[in-house]
Amino acid sequence: MTPLSHDQIRHNVRGRYRQIALQESQGSTCCQSPACCDQGKDANLVSEQLGYSQDDFSSVPVGANLGLGCGNPQAIAEIKLGETVLDLGSGGGFDCFLASRQVGVEGKVIGVDMTPEMISRARSNATKGHFINTEFRLGEIEQLPVADQTVDAIISNCVVNLSPDKQQVFLEAFRVLRPGGRLAIADVVVTAELPPAIRDDIDALYSGCISGASSIQELERLLKKSGFTAISIEPKDSSKSFIKEWLPGSDLDQFLVSAVIKAIKPTL
Repeated sequence: MTPLSHDQIRHNVRGRYRQIALQESQGSTCCQSPACCDQGKDANLVSEQLGYSQDDFSSVPVGANLGLGCGNPQAIAEIKLGETVLDLGSGGGFDCFLASRQVGVEGKVIGVDMTPEMISRARSNATKGHFINTEFRLGEIEQLPVADQTVDAIISNCVVNLSPDKQQVFLEAFRVLRPGGRLAIADVVVTAELPPAIRDDIDALYSGCISGASSIQELERLLKKSGFTAISIEPKDSSKSFIKEWLPGSDLDQFLVSAVIKAIKPTL
């Protein structure tokens, strides 16, 4: 298989998530190919598996939760009143709206997504829900449209694995965080080498949250190189129950697991 360029990968991911943004909220997991997802499954049921509550679902506009993700960054980010929170790959705005409640009227939430249709959907949801402390910006997570040292916490839900340049993602995250700021994301990591049939599948490659995943050791290396300290990457074995549904019959849960990834930007 000829390696894809970074632009080809982004085009593939953007096209897939454009389709999701334009469809009615049906729900699926991070994986979006028809072969691996139950397209009729309710988005809230999918997210409930990831640790979200009924209170979470009822507090956001209908259509904000698209069932995309592999964890719950809200549960690990320790968001406080008055903080500025940045969501990498904000989709329909679900995690941004939940963070909005935690930062309060004196805080601010910024969602960044590279798919115009997702940004439009999120902005519409913000208007419907009267979220005045939340904004959505079009941009790539490798080149964040965010000023230096203006963010207290960065969250993300199964998005960094989609990037063809993860080192640049973490460098950008480090740049926009204030000293003492924290990274708290949910993502997938590989635990064993993927079989060629999965590794070379274009749908699984990047838009499917599978072949773009890195090992724990590689993520630790990238985070350290970017300047982060207090790095913690904790695999969640319980995630295997839903990961095995992404590509039925492939034993995907033997190669991939969701993880909680946390790190700190040192104080000056």
